Amino acid sequence: MKLIIENLSKSFENKKVLENVSYEFDKGIVYALLGRNGSGKTTLFSLISSQLEKDCGKAYIESDGKKIELSPKNLFFMNSTPKLPNFLTGREFIKFFVEANEDKIDGNISIDQYFKMVNFDLEDSNKLIQGYSTGMKNKIQMMMFLIIKPLVILMDEPLTSLDVVVQLEMKRLIRQIHEDHIIIFSTHILTLAKDLCDEIVLLHDKKLERVDRKIINEPSFEDEIIRLLSDDNY
Repeated sequence: MKLIIENLSKSFENKKVLENVSYEFDKGIVYALLGRNGSGKTTLFSLISSQLEKDCGKAYIESDGKKIELSPKNLFFMNSTPKLPNFLTGREFIKFFVEANEDKIDGNISIDQYFKMVNFDLEDSNKLIQGYSTGMKNKIQMMMFLIIKPLVILMDEPLTSLDVVVQLEMKRLIRQIHEDHIIIFSTHILTLAKDLCDEIVLLHDKKLERVDRKIINEPSFEDEIIRLLSDDNY
């Protein structure tokens, strides 16, 4: 199974952000998406998830030679700044989310089990979301994709500003589930990309380019990535 992007383009007024972007992402691989500020990483995710209208191009899943349209059922976009209903407790929201997605859920897992999967304190689950830290809100988002088990998971800077314990918990969870999903992980943290991801893809000069795996294991990895992202001809 693959996520296929074909000739995606997007401009804002007179500024072209992405131009005929094409790439294939395989199931079972965690991809790091690296790029400089303003390179279009969030825009790319928003186009794939249809939160932004494409100027041209398409994105779809291919399985056994068949094209599958991307929809909320098979794609989850995890935002860096989670937008959750502050007037609900974490437990109330997850209960609502489970009930709203009953047709997509396989198995019979309790609400408490979902909270335990992401090491979320059960006492905190009964507190209002408005009092949650960014890390706690990101754990709620992770519960959401654990519940619906989408084919594609887009993660936009999900570990930014999290303490080291929460980062480690989330990294372990991603590695535990990665074989069943196509995971693309946007980050500015080079060590995180190297430690967590199987493949590194650069978004540079409006295009996507794969980084040679040999570079990832070199001592000069960080310097080489910086060079590639600074090279106008790459």
